[in-house]
Amino acid sequence: MDRMLVMFALCVLPALVTARHVGNPFTVKGRVYCDTCRAGFETDATPGIPGARVRIECKDRDTLQLKYNIEGVTDSTGAYNIVATGDRGDDICDVVLVSSPQSDCAEADPGRDRARVVLTGYNGLVSGTRFANAMGFLRTEPMSGCTEILQKYKETDDDA
Repeated sequence: MDRMLVMFALCVLPALVTARHVGNPFTVKGRVYCDTCRAGFETDATPGIPGARVRIECKDRDTLQLKYNIEGVTDSTGAYNIVATGDRGDDICDVVLVSSPQSDCAEADPGRDRARVVLTGYNGLVSGTRFANAMGFLRTEPMSGCTEILQKYKETDDDA
């Protein structure tokens, strides 16, 4: 009886754990915004972009060939939830900006146009939810009032 219990623990339990990770999808959550001040970061005047298109791209780690992709669209607040299937532990996966429905805010912000996500269950994370960094488009011209907004973020030595 003890041998049977040991065999069960060594053979069956690892198979059950492996099966859990292979079958469960991952939900990738993030936000797309319009950088209204062209600051290169989010400010108090940074709204989300409803209807922006984003895509998850997973590439082979060695060849960089595209192996998996799926698109999604942001909701009324600029947030998106994309369900990605399969474990992508051997791939490099990024969420990338595709397009903005706002013609005055359609230039992808270099450096904020993609976000790396890890889509594997073999990294110690229990949850199937992955959070991507916010990504942004730049407004064609900064809106009025940006000088005052950016003043709050300015570092000065005046207080020293």
